[in-house]
Amino acid sequence: MIATQTTDGAAVAEHDLQLHPDGRLRHLLSLRGLSRAQLTALLDEADGWLTPSGKPPSRSNALAGLTVANLFFEPSTRTRASFELAGKRLGADVLNLDVNTSSRKKGESILDTIYTLQAMQVDVFVVRDAGAGVPAFIARHVDEHVNILNAGEGEVSHPTQGLLDLLTIRQHKTDFANLKVAIVGDIAHSRVARSAAHGLAIMGVGELALVSPPALAPDPKEFPGASILDNLDEGLRDADVVMALRIQRERIGNLDGIPGIDEYYASYGVSNERMKLAAPDAIVMHPGPMNRGIEIESALADSPRSAITRQVTNGVAVRMAVLCAVTGKGHA
Repeated sequence: MIATQTTDGAAVAEHDLQLHPDGRLRHLLSLRGLSRAQLTALLDEADGWLTPSGKPPSRSNALAGLTVANLFFEPSTRTRASFELAGKRLGADVLNLDVNTSSRKKGESILDTIYTLQAMQVDVFVVRDAGAGVPAFIARHVDEHVNILNAGEGEVSHPTQGLLDLLTIRQHKTDFANLKVAIVGDIAHSRVARSAAHGLAIMGVGELALVSPPALAPDPKEFPGASILDNLDEGLRDADVVMALRIQRERIGNLDGIPGIDEYYASYGVSNERMKLAAPDAIVMHPGPMNRGIEIESALADSPRSAITRQVTNGVAVRMAVLCAVTGKGHA
């Protein structure tokens, strides 16, 4: 079983910041420091918002009268759309703002943007930014009743992605303790890998294998207890869950030690053939967007083993659950 990530001073401060004195969730900045009971409660809440395929999505007026502002200072499709749908399906007023339409592009500080919107009685800010520490920085400066949700923070954290990945795994495998999870790709620069690793450690996963070219391998100190490998066959052997990460095309071939596209797929692409090394009932995941034929074979992404579209469905439910939790409207 892998160890829970070491908690440094910054993580302690972040943990204290995101909880009310009584332990309830006020902000969601990271999965680090949260308990298994807290994560389980959020996953259970998310499960409650899911409906069968083909049926209308769950709706509620739980957030009626509240305003949610989605502040995306970095491009996004899935996360932004799912937060927007989550807020609207809970009855909130939802405002979408990106850097191309905000005064921040004109030189306004991020806090002035927050204070302006706070003066318009925004209750929840969903923040994505390329800079590390931005969601926590904002959380330290908002009014007491305001909640901050981290929708992606540099290379550091993507907690709602981590939660939806945990929910997807739990739906297919139920018992984390007996699982081997393999994450394949650019681990060094991946906030998805970090949040997934934090969540898996808290839930007590049996084994975590991180597979990448050596130039994209992480600092082992960031992932205590995980196996850090550069051999995909070794990483996939007997894996119950395989998660392929998006390879950023701008990195391929531009940095020393990073293979070109064809070489990358040959050595690290997750394919139907390579999945024969995994457990017979292994599932395949991907946070999206996918580069088909680079990090994952197209036929595998569309196969019965794929849980990729399920991750997308779960993303809306998870974000509904988190919105309910931080506003005190749910049970988590």
